[in-house]
Amino acid sequence: MTNKSLPYWLIAPAALFTVALFLYPLSLVTLEAFTAKSGGYSLENFQTMVGHWKFGTALKNTLLLTALVVPLQMVVALSLAQLLTRVKSGRDTLLYVWTIPLGISDLAAGIIWLGIFEQTGFLNSALIGLGVVDAPVSILGFNDTFATLVAIVLAEIWRSTAIVLVILVSGIGLIPKEYAEAAEVFGAGAWAKFTKVTLPLLRPSLQTALILRSILALEVFAVVAALSGTKFPVLMGETYNWQFALQDGPVAAAFALVILALSVGVTLVYLRWLRVPRGAGL
Repeated sequence: MTNKSLPYWLIAPAALFTVALFLYPLSLVTLEAFTAKSGGYSLENFQTMVGHWKFGTALKNTLLLTALVVPLQMVVALSLAQLLTRVKSGRDTLLYVWTIPLGISDLAAGIIWLGIFEQTGFLNSALIGLGVVDAPVSILGFNDTFATLVAIVLAEIWRSTAIVLVILVSGIGLIPKEYAEAAEVFGAGAWAKFTKVTLPLLRPSLQTALILRSILALEVFAVVAALSGTKFPVLMGETYNWQFALQDGPVAAAFALVILALSVGVTLVYLRWLRVPRGAGL
């Protein structure tokens, strides 16, 4: 083994892992999506998918959830990360407490929030106890789509903001303190230091957090299923439905490719928008 070949041997396990567990399954899904039921290649499965009455609603709901959850999570995570930098003692304890939801599965998180919002749940009990209402209110009623959307957004923010928080805290920890000290010397206030020093230097971490959370938001399923059943369709839920309920794998594969295309699209947008100049990293 020569020095020139050593790097290739080192990356070989990762390359084999990628081929075996990503590229090969992706090729099978793509082949299935473009294979007609009568044989041959066609767009038949995509036509079936687009022609189904739930597709447009599922696409709109998925994009809406992503557009609501990701920015809110970034704001909450940035606020908490900034707060942690100002804590003198107990910083690690606070971080551990805030990251507890990371250890909870998507479905378990959905069930927890279902226990809050359902008619016999905590919220109704609290409202009755405070005398706000006389009888339990159907918060997640079949016709109340807005309340369901709010419940899903709250559950997603509670469940996965910790992922963004950990990434941003790590990024802030890499920023040399000399930058903030220099800004203070020149009379910069807290907001100026945050916008002119912290945010620009935090760009690589922001890029990673946005890509990861947007992809996961586009794949949301278990929380939605727990809180709304089938009344709030999303793309991943329809993928599951076509694969297992309707037993139509090719159409489910078409849904999966749509989710993949959206994920690749938002990733390219973030890579372009938050591009880090070569040599500018810390």
